[in-house]
Amino acid sequence: MKTIKRILLVLLVVVGAVIWYNYSKLNIISGYASKNLASSVFVAERTAQSITTHDNNVPLVKLADEHYDPNQKTAFAKVFGLMERQTICREGLGCVLINDDYDPSKSALKPRRTKLQNELPFPYGNHGMLDTVFPNVNYDQLKNAIDGAFENYDLQKTRTVLVAYKGELIAERYGDGFSADTPILGWSMTKSILATLYGILEYQGKLNVQDFHPLKDEATKSKITLNHLLRMQSGLAWNEDYTSISDVTEMLFLDADMTVKQPQQPVIADPTEIWNYSSGTSNWLSGILKEQFKTTQDYLDFPYAALIDKTGMHSMLIETDMSGNFVGSSYGWATTRDWAKFGILHLNKGNWNGEQLFDPNWIDYITRPTAHSNGTYGAHWWLNAQGKYPDVPRDLYSANGFQGQYVFVIPSKNLVIVRTGLGEEPDFDANGFLSEVVAAIQ
Repeated sequence: MKTIKRILLVLLVVVGAVIWYNYSKLNIISGYASKNLASSVFVAERTAQSITTHDNNVPLVKLADEHYDPNQKTAFAKVFGLMERQTICREGLGCVLINDDYDPSKSALKPRRTKLQNELPFPYGNHGMLDTVFPNVNYDQLKNAIDGAFENYDLQKTRTVLVAYKGELIAERYGDGFSADTPILGWSMTKSILATLYGILEYQGKLNVQDFHPLKDEATKSKITLNHLLRMQSGLAWNEDYTSISDVTEMLFLDADMTVKQPQQPVIADPTEIWNYSSGTSNWLSGILKEQFKTTQDYLDFPYAALIDKTGMHSMLIETDMSGNFVGSSYGWATTRDWAKFGILHLNKGNWNGEQLFDPNWIDYITRPTAHSNGTYGAHWWLNAQGKYPDVPRDLYSANGFQGQYVFVIPSKNLVIVRTGLGEEPDFDANGFLSEVVAAIQ
């Protein structure tokens, strides 16, 4: 009996120590678990069991006790019975993690969506695929490359892969529980969508990213332009640390309005003097985007009318925060095929089935290396300019997201490659995978 009591005492001390050490993080841990469960169930239509077993089965987050209500479309999570967080889901807006600041009246509006009506195959329509056989494609070699990305799920954790050549889908594969109809959270791939919206606005003559100063009335920050924000060169402080309570975790899991945190940060350098990756900058850009429209409804409609529904990416959804702003840093969902359409639009330099959505020179802009990024970053797109992927063409650029979400565009090879999963480098060898796919195109 004494032994049992000693064991129970030790366990109690251990549990107490874990709670004490992580107490300040519990709000964020339960928030992440609740939000991820809700969106994965109600947006992606996956099972709660699969989310608990795979997506939320990561350090700290796996401590959360989570459940959901299918009738109310809500999800809850708490850790050791503490810090319960609730996420609610709304038609057309996705799911939002709420707190005491939540005002339901601010989510009354929703985007007005339209369905592309034509009889065209992928990518310009949704009526099947062309069955073109390209003589310069080694299909066996391509299949082997894709199979290799799924070879060791416990390590690589690949979920979906798609390869499009000259705008045509030539190969795709889906892991267990996923299909061509499953929306995938792009995480920071959403940043590249946001950048494209600015390219569209500039092409429409609504603004110029080089001379637009969002804080022109604030003397110390008045030098900042949209160009600096798109290139993560504002010179404002930001901590993008997901392992602690930081600027980014507070913004995503505590803030009601995610657009205001970055512009409130102190100046640590003049614009262009440093490069500092910041999800806060992307959400600030979302807030600036909102200011370009007369009404909130116009703001909500714009991404879909000007880009998403116009290109038939009908599965795509950008979730909003508690204040009704698009979370342009992180919360864009789409099927693998629709992520591929986004890449094909850029491969075609903004031309979609004969209609120019943004200036072809916009591609030159977003793929021009940003100072101090070591050639890895352009304007809300990642680059291979300095050979980050040494065995892949240097003109590759990509939309990248947390846990290894990628839309790779390789103009010199006429390729768009989408890979999604839960494993990123080095567990998933992006260079090896890409080089094998490229080698299959003779």
